[in-house]
Parts: sequence; structure tokens; C-alpha cells
Amino acid sequence: MRLSVRVIEARNLRAMDSNGFSDPYVKLQLGKQRFKTKVIKMNLNPTWDQEFSFLVGDIKDVLKLDVYDEDILQMDDFLGHLRVPLEDVLSADDLSLGTRWYQLLPKGKTNKTVDCGEICVSISLESSGASRSWSEDLGDEITDIQRDYSLSSQNTAPSISFAYRETEICEEDDEYSVTSEIHAEDRSSEVTDRNQAAAEDKPNGNSSADLNGTETSSGETDKSDKLSFVDRVYQIFAKKNGDTMPTSSGSSEALEEVQEEASGCELLVSQIDNVCPETPFSELLRSLELRHEGVDMPVNLQGILVNQSYLASPSDLNNLLFSPDSDFKQTMVELQGCTDFKTEPWRLDNGGESLKRVVTYTTAPSKLVKAVHATEEQSYLKADGKEYAVLLSVSTPDVPCGTYFRTEILFRIMPGPELDSQQQTSHLVISWRMNFLQSTMIKSMIENGARQGLEQNYAQFSDLLSQKIKPIDVEGSGSDKEQVLASLQGGEESDWKIAFLYFCNFGVLSSFFVSLYIILHVLRVNPSAVQGLEFPGLDLPDSLSEIIMGGLLFLQVQRILKNITCFLQAREQKGGDHGMKAKGDGWLLTVALIDGIKLAPVDATGLSDPYVVFTCNGKTRTSSIKFQTLEPQWNEIFEFDAMDDPPSVMSVHVYDFDGPFDEVTSLGHAEINFVKSNLSELADVWIPLKGNLAQSWQSKLHLRIFLNNSKGTGMVTEYLSKMEKEVGKKMTLRSPRTNTAFQELFSLPAEEFLISSFTCYLKRKLPTQGQVFLSPRTIGFYSSMFGRKTKFYFLWEDIEDIQGIPQSISSWSPSIIITLHKGQ
Repeated sequence: MRLSVRVIEARNLRAMDSNGFSDPYVKLQLGKQRFKTKVIKMNLNPTWDQEFSFLVGDIKDVLKLDVYDEDILQMDDFLGHLRVPLEDVLSADDLSLGTRWYQLLPKGKTNKTVDCGEICVSISLESSGASRSWSEDLGDEITDIQRDYSLSSQNTAPSISFAYRETEICEEDDEYSVTSEIHAEDRSSEVTDRNQAAAEDKPNGNSSADLNGTETSSGETDKSDKLSFVDRVYQIFAKKNGDTMPTSSGSSEALEEVQEEASGCELLVSQIDNVCPETPFSELLRSLELRHEGVDMPVNLQGILVNQSYLASPSDLNNLLFSPDSDFKQTMVELQGCTDFKTEPWRLDNGGESLKRVVTYTTAPSKLVKAVHATEEQSYLKADGKEYAVLLSVSTPDVPCGTYFRTEILFRIMPGPELDSQQQTSHLVISWRMNFLQSTMIKSMIENGARQGLEQNYAQFSDLLSQKIKPIDVEGSGSDKEQVLASLQGGEESDWKIAFLYFCNFGVLSSFFVSLYIILHVLRVNPSAVQGLEFPGLDLPDSLSEIIMGGLLFLQVQRILKNITCFLQAREQKGGDHGMKAKGDGWLLTVALIDGIKLAPVDATGLSDPYVVFTCNGKTRTSSIKFQTLEPQWNEIFEFDAMDDPPSVMSVHVYDFDGPFDEVTSLGHAEINFVKSNLSELADVWIPLKGNLAQSWQSKLHLRIFLNNSKGTGMVTEYLSKMEKEVGKKMTLRSPRTNTAFQELFSLPAEEFLISSFTCYLKRKLPTQGQVFLSPRTIGFYSSMFGRKTKFYFLWEDIEDIQGIPQSISSWSPSIIITLHKGQ
């Protein structure tokens, strides 16, 4: 019997993503048979309408339906589950539960109050014979003929079966159901069983007839009365149409027709292949460009393997690495000593939202690990024609604990730095992480082994890629701020143009016309007689309407005078600090303010007069004011004077100019953390602004930030010498290997170096022994006890107070208490 399950839709699912939606799909399982529906993006009331068929082996089995939210870079989130025993279906009328809404249940018993939503499913049981189609009968008839005639050539039957299956697949729709796959597996198993039965029934000395016309043995002469292959096929179609069919005579004629039919079926397969060609890779990418517009580029993973710019456009680099026509992947696999390399064609997945393919190969054996089979799933996360992001998920189940984890590698291809030659460049960043599906005590050992293997493999990857495409010397040309920022020249706007934009509004124009009207009225009216409390030279209003009109005129004049004053003050800040050169040697910070988008309107005109203030290490730089705009274009460069200590944080504030600077309105703010950010990413970055107004309008600033050390390697020695004078203790310069390990431990940038480290313990209910690490910008703590790791760090700028406590009877060693600023 077969269990037919149709997953129709769901409603009121939980929102698990930050955007307020989920990407739900359903996993179905009966016994060891598993299926999965398609993924519906950003929907809490999805509609799947997919049907699945299970073979029923035990009536005590339970149908399991689990609903998940798909996460590309993390573990999928659980949304709810449903359990339906087969006994409930057997006890129902007509062996069918019909179409029903079922309540989804949470995973744990303690979360029974959580509303997981509902799912609509249709479940029914049916006998295998009642659901068999004419195509399955045709497959059985072909199998019977293969067994009856016992063909000596082993290639004929497979070719017939293969041709039939290919014909059936190409005649169906592109989105054929999983039921057809199950039927195909059943037919293949039945073919195998029948062939084995026929092989056991044959006598040992009896051989089969040859396809070239040789006579059959005497033991098979009784089979000459059986129908030929063509007649049997005709009989099947005749049954459907209600026709009769003629009989055949002679087994030799039947064998000839079987051979002709097999060749005809093979010819049909070749024709079908021509009719259903694979979609070119370029067309698949073009289909993703419209869907991926506005999709954010995923951030780098845990560790960086490659960070290099190349003299090629992003699309050319993407085609070299992932196009089916490129031999780069195969060359790389052969260079690493891998074998059995196989790659599947790219295919659209998740309703055309993603592009995926599977690559398999056998890794080369090493001193510690034998050769293992690896499966690499590649999927596009972003492909808009300018930027590409491809996630590689590699599974190696043959290695120890190989089913516990997957290695994830993220390729990020972005536009590279601009060159004087106007040639297109691209920037490639490859990062990796371990995605542990189950917890294990040897997690750190697995991570260290994977890190060593990946670093070695991608060092070969970089060398091979450099032979194909010329790399760019980042320090020499690509990131040279003089070349990159050469095109950023602040355009000088005329004062008359800015005045026209500033004063050309309804308030000013209405005030002008009212003033003109009053002047004409004064010229035409005769002087009135002095009356009441008036005296010559003082004309008071004579009615209530004159009082109201005089008040309105006073307010309008006051507003115009204020606008004129603000405009004159703003022109004094016309250039801001743009173009001021840095002084001294040390850490030089250069910020290029390009433009802003979607700034909040705060003026009565529906626009703003924005300007930006940068603050770093107590020094500020102020941009010019852009009048009456929500998308200002600055193109200004700011340089901070050389700093002895490397900067940790730079604050960015955007204000609306409205008179003196103590009466400004904040349009948003942001903070640039140089410790947590990669300097290569800050070379061209969009910064989202924070604040009530900025977040409601989704305001952003476009910046280019460069941080250089003009003293080179001598900066570290000079810094340590200064520290020696302050603490009165000899400071030892750490080795590059120690500094690299320190940077990788806390994910710090390359310019951060270790000053000193101390053994200590963290005071808790159970004291945690570890080490304190000191660097110019951070103080960090790390501990690893019994497989439990504790790791954190914070900036020196975040510390409000450090209090030292001497040793006492209760404490045999001195201790310190560090107090951070509020909100840190």
C-alpha cells in the first residue's frame, strides 16, 4: 500500500527572521523515507501544494511533518511539528482523513503555550495496484519480455529501460512530483528482482539466444508462441483505447523486433537530449540579477583565507571560478591531488531565488587522514551583476566525527579599487567557519585541523589564481588614497544658486508679496487723522483685524530675518574642514565623505540642511552645509593630525543646520569601530545611521576611510619604549607568530599587537582561571577549562574607572575592578 500526502498550506507561522518573516518549508518522514517541500521566502502563510507518496511497510509507523525556517548561514529554526499515526488513517472511512487543518505543536513539553500556527494537509491510503498508471504497466511489460526471451546481450535491456524512463521524464512537466521518483525506484527494484529470479530458473548449461539471428536452444522453443515486443506494447495502448491487437508468430521475429525497438528507443533519447538542453550559465545568472537587486552582501565568516584584488571585472572573476566552461576548479582539484572529480550542472532552486550545484571528489590522503569522499554544495547568495556571494558547504562523512560538522566557505566578489588606467578590478575575500551540527568534545581539535588544511589549500588556490589573473598590489596602487580620492573634489556652488534654493519657498515668497502689497497700500492711502492715544509719528491699529494683520506681518518679518542670518552664518561654514592636511608622523586617519541618502526632513519645507561632524581621539572635523536636500553630495576629504596611539573608535554625527550650532537637530549618528572592522572593507562603505529619525527613514552615509601608519614597523618599538617609561618595566617585543595568534584569538585586525599577558582568574561563583591580554586598544580575557571557553574583550575607551584592591587575608593576590561606561 501507499500513503499519499498532500501538503497544501500553513497559516500563522512564527516569525524567526529579523525582518519579521520566515522562510518555511516542511520535512516529511515515514519510516526511513524522507521528503522535503520547496522553500517559500518571507511568508508566514505559505502555500506549497505539493504531493508525496510513501511505501507503507508497517501499519504502526507514524507520519512525521516538521516545519522549519531556512537560514542560509546558520542552523534552520524549528517552527512546529505534526504526528499522524497510520492507524488513524486505516480506521478512517475510505482510508482517507481528507483535507484538514492541524495544529502545529512545539518541540519541548515546556513550550505548550507557544502558538506555532496551523498546517493544512490531505492524507489518504491507497493500494499499489489501484494507483498504477499505464506507464508503470508498460515498464512491467518490458521487464517480462526481458525475462522471457533471456537476451544474451546485457546492454539491450538497460538501453530499453533507460530510453523508456528518459521518454517519460521529458514528457512530464519540469516540476514533476516526488511520487514519480518513488515509482521509478520501485520499478527498478522489481526489474532487479525479476532478473534474479530468471537467472536462478535457467539451467546452468543453457545459454541465451544471440541478437544477430542465431537460433535459440531446444528448451526455449515453446516460447515462440509468445507475443513480440511491439505487439505487447501495442496491446497496452489498445487496452486504453478499447482496441484489439494481432498476434505474432515465431520467436526469431520477436527478437528482431526487440532489437529494432531498442535502437529506436535509443534514437529517441538522443532526440530528447537535443530538445531539452541545459540552460546556459550566463542566462541563469541574468535571471538572478533582477531578483537579487537590493539584497545585502553577506558578512565575512569567522576566518579570512584570501583577501586580494585582481585586474579583472567581478563578472569575469566569477565566471573563472564558477562557470561550467572554466577548468579552474578541476585544475585546482588535480593540483591538490584529488581524484574522482565530478560536477553537476547549475540549477535554479527555491523558486528561482538561488542557484545551486553539487561537486564531488575524493581528497588526497595525508599522514593523518586517509583519502575520503567529499561533497561540496555551492549556492549563490547574491548575484546582481556587480557583486557576487557564493557559499560552499563541504561535508566529509568518512573522516572521524565527519557527520558532526560541515565546513562552510564564503566567496565574496566585489568591485575593486579604481585605477588611473580605468581598468576594471575586483576584490575577492574568502572566509570560512565550521558549522557543527552536533556537539562534540573534540571541537577545538577539529577546528585547528580544518584551519591548517584550508590555509594550505587556499595558499595553492591564490598561487593558481595569480597565474590566471594578475593580482593588484593593494599598497602600491589599488588602495593608495591619493589615487583613490583624486576624483573626490568638492564642487563649488555659486552663492546665488544656493540663495535661490534656500529662499525660494512659499513662506519667503508670500512674505514678499504681502510686503509689496502693503507698500502699494501706503503709497495710495491718505494719512489718517490723529485720534485716541495716537500722536504724530505713531499710528496704532484702529480695529481687531488690524491687530491680527500687524502680528502676522511681524512674525513673517522675524522669520525672514532669521533665515537671512542663518544663511550668512552657514556661508561662513561653507568649506568646513575640507582640504586641511594632516600634520606630524604616526597614525594618520583620512575620511572621505561622499554622499548621503534618505536623510530625515525636519524643516517646514520638507527638506533639511545637513552637515556632518567626525570625532576621533578628541579631534573633530566638520563638513560643509548642504542646503535644502535629503540626498546631499559632499565629495569632501578630511585628514586628522597624526596620533601616537592607534584610534579605536570614530563617531559620526549628522546635524540639520538651523542657526547657531547650539540649536542643531540631530539627523542620526554612527560609530566606526576600527578594532572590529576590516580596513579593506572601510575603504568603501555605506554606514547606516542610528537614531529615531535616521532609523525610521533608513538614512545612510557613504564613506571612504583610510588608516595608515607613517612610521612603519618602528611604530611598535616606539610605542613599547614609551610604555617602559610609564610603567618602569622592560617591555619585550613579541614575535610575529605570537601576535598573529593573539589577533586570531580575539578576531582583531592585523595592526593590533600584543603588549603583555598575565595569568589571573575571573571572580565568579566558581573562579575561572585564564589570562589577561593587553594591547594598545583592548584588554581581553581568555579561559579554557574542561572544554568550556570564556572569551571577551573591550576597548580602553569604554573603561570609566579601574580600581586596584591590594591583597588581604581573604584574597592572597591583588585584584582589580574595571567599571565600564554606561551602555558599553
